[in-house]
Amino acid sequence: MKKISISAVVSVFNGEKILNNCLRSMSFADEIIVINNSSTDNTLEIAKKYTDLIFTRPNNPMLNVNKNFGFSKAKGEWILYLDADECVSPELQEEIKEEIGNSVNGYFIPRKNIIFGKWIEHTGWYPDYQLRLFRRGFGKFEEQHVHEMINVVGKVENLRKDLIHYSYVSVSQFLQKLDMYTQNEAKNLIEGGYRFKWQDAIAFPVKEFLSRFFAREGYKDGFHGLMLSIFMAFYHFVIFAKIWEKRGFEKIEKNLIEETSMEVKKSYKNFIFWVGSERLKVIKNPLERTVYKIIRKIQEL
Repeated sequence: MKKISISAVVSVFNGEKILNNCLRSMSFADEIIVINNSSTDNTLEIAKKYTDLIFTRPNNPMLNVNKNFGFSKAKGEWILYLDADECVSPELQEEIKEEIGNSVNGYFIPRKNIIFGKWIEHTGWYPDYQLRLFRRGFGKFEEQHVHEMINVVGKVENLRKDLIHYSYVSVSQFLQKLDMYTQNEAKNLIEGGYRFKWQDAIAFPVKEFLSRFFAREGYKDGFHGLMLSIFMAFYHFVIFAKIWEKRGFEKIEKNLIEETSMEVKKSYKNFIFWVGSERLKVIKNPLERTVYKIIRKIQEL
């Protein structure tokens, strides 16, 4: 069987605390390429322990520009991309070696997110498939959005073993990244034709909380799931606030007490619906289920 060469690429800024784990997990690759985004800590010294293929670039706010640059320097038949806070598990290393096929141009990899010290199995963070492995010349970032996927031309499949992501380790880190990410999210919503509605100041965060905590079963992650659902609700509130800022802090001449009350009632009904749906899952007795459904219908009137 022909050996397939792999180029591992990582883009990093001030990653002295996390880069060792990342690069060590890439050691099975035929070459490692590090894009140093003008780090001011010991990132460069750490990178030199693992590779000579280090390229220092300006720290571009559109992060994916430098990632694409890294892809252009790869010589392997396949490219594996990681962020500096990610690691390839030993199981994933073996699967990559065994599964790369001639008829496929890219692979989605499930990502295990460790947030505030815990693997988040729900709340929308798992399996969190990321397209990170692709045939050289067939994939790149479009450079439109900081959270965009690599776009691959041709057939793609899923791998089964996990990429490990040591995501947010502190509340401060979450808030620091939030500013950059929400700026980009607001810009993309506007460019995508979003029509401003003041009610979205309430609707955005409420919808996100219900989606995370109930629809994506964040409650199964315990208190971590609750806190992360609230954090993500705040994240989407900030997106709305930045859209409002871009509109010059437009004045809203409305009866805000009455109309806000209506919006809150709408959100409350959605909350009750989701609470009821989850309670129904644990009621086994058919009669109790029927009675509970009737009560829910009355509450919704």
